[in-house]
Amino acid sequence: MTGVPDRRIDLHFDDNRLAAVLYGQHDSHLARIESQLGVSLISRGNRLTIAGPSESADAARLALEALWERLKRGMEVGTGEVDAALRMAVSSQDSAQRGAALATLSRPDFNVKTRRRSITPRSPTQALYLQTLLDDELVFGLGPAGTGKTYLAVAQAVAMLAAGRVERIVLSRPAVEAGEKLGYLPGDLREKVDPYLRPLYDALHDMLPADQVARRLSTGDIEVAPLAFMRGRTLANAFVILDEAQNTTPMQMKMFLTRLGEGGRMAITGDLTQIDLPSGQRSGLQDALEIVREIPGIGVVTFSDADVVRHPLVGRIVRAYDQRDRDRVRPRPDPRPVPANPLPVPVTHD
Repeated sequence: MTGVPDRRIDLHFDDNRLAAVLYGQHDSHLARIESQLGVSLISRGNRLTIAGPSESADAARLALEALWERLKRGMEVGTGEVDAALRMAVSSQDSAQRGAALATLSRPDFNVKTRRRSITPRSPTQALYLQTLLDDELVFGLGPAGTGKTYLAVAQAVAMLAAGRVERIVLSRPAVEAGEKLGYLPGDLREKVDPYLRPLYDALHDMLPADQVARRLSTGDIEVAPLAFMRGRTLANAFVILDEAQNTTPMQMKMFLTRLGEGGRMAITGDLTQIDLPSGQRSGLQDALEIVREIPGIGVVTFSDADVVRHPLVGRIVRAYDQRDRDRVRPRPDPRPVPANPLPVPVTHD
């Protein structure tokens, strides 16, 4: 940011104990902000000075103020929350949208509480996604791996189940591409499909104690099943999640969408760049988006590589693959040299 004048911002926090939490153990949160934004943070008790390029200093101030508001409301602040605040503070949105996204960090309805943890949005798109899951009965979450589209949907489902807003959770995926060809695998049906449903089990175990997961699975409060099991059912008062929806066929997707019953909610997640269907087979997710996305009550939220909240390398890997795919579709220049004055092509007559 050469040529941008440095700026100095002084902040004052009115609670020394909370200021220490904000700074992190051995000022680790401040060091994280410094390294990511290229600013200098100097703390003297409950006073903090930010110095650096104007844009970066403003982003640091926004992030620190959002985290401070979160602490004042009794919520925890850890590395994940610091990264979330930074991601929102430097987003390309306008100032009003940035402020709204940062405000979600301290909004109780955006902090999904489960028995094991409190889950907060970690990017502006995640904040929009959580709002859409609250507002709409049917939500499509689209985007690359690591953006939290399935994890947040499961978290919202668990929170609604705990609050009594739904009576059960149904988690589903298409198993073994779209054809559900399970016969060649060893074991009974449960053992055949479990490997394909494992990411959904992992999300559940991240939010509920293991004994609760087992008990709720045995009582039917939570059901994890391949997509083929949805046929012929009406899922009333249930939060239903279809993961890896890009690998459904149009008929499977239509079947799934029409399972929605009274008092039910649905979240459908997928990545249209990772379709594993046989060549020539149209994705049911792509088909459904063209047909139903304009229907009132249906929300569509699209994530990008900027929303990847796994290890930082995951975001870089996603961007590298996207760049490779973009390069493939660009027309390549003809390597043959073009003469400066090409000779006219002789015309022959039969």
